[in-house]
Amino acid sequence: MKKAFALAIIATMAMPLFAADGAAIYKAKCIACHGTDGAKTIPALGVKQLNTSEVKAMGVAGVTVVVTRGRGKMPAFGGKLSAEEISATAKYVLSLK
Repeated sequence: MKKAFALAIIATMAMPLFAADGAAIYKAKCIACHGTDGAKTIPALGVKQLNTSEVKAMGVAGVTVVVTRGRGKMPAFGGKLSAEEISATAKYVLSLK
């Protein structure tokens, strides 16, 4: 019983170490089109700024839907990233200034 409890505590403490890194995912998957600060636009591809009040108004749920399903020429990442990775990326997008 004590071993199980100790393992549960260790697992709980280690969870943040394995949390998805939204900044790293953004840099790997999004930066080419959206730029380092989310201000890049590519009108021919329909790429719009991410660091706007319009995007921030979407909240985590709205940005998560776009990242998961894609929009316009932006690919869907639902089958490529886990739900945790998408959520972390959405939170990072909303932090862009």
